[in-house]
Amino acid sequence: MSSPASEKGRVIGIGGIFFKSPDHARLRNWYAENLGIDHGEHGMMFPWRTADGDPTERLTIWSIFPGSSTYFAPSESSFMINYIVDDLDAIVAKLAAGGARIDPKREDHDYGRFAWIYDPDGNKIELWQPPA
Repeated sequence: MSSPASEKGRVIGIGGIFFKSPDHARLRNWYAENLGIDHGEHGMMFPWRTADGDPTERLTIWSIFPGSSTYFAPSESSFMINYIVDDLDAIVAKLAAGGARIDPKREDHDYGRFAWIYDPDGNKIELWQPPA
């Protein structure tokens, strides 16, 4: 019998923290000036590696969206977390079997595959499987 930590279809890191602001330019500047978080075009990218010796470099993206953004829709929340997953198909199947609300939308890009789910409070969650 395998343990949950060894089964495919699990979160292995935080890929991004996204939130909205009614004045995102002002807030971006505040974070840059006060905390040194230089937002850039798509957000601040924090590179990291796992403690288990895996040489793969990962990124956590921190980004402020305009308050009018519909990227988190239909969630009414002002934030969204992106989780890095080891196997997108396996985790979506596991979540579906457990009755989780799953967005039918999928995206495939050269930087990875994406799916979206919702927690019981209706917060949208982005799942990202980086390329091998």
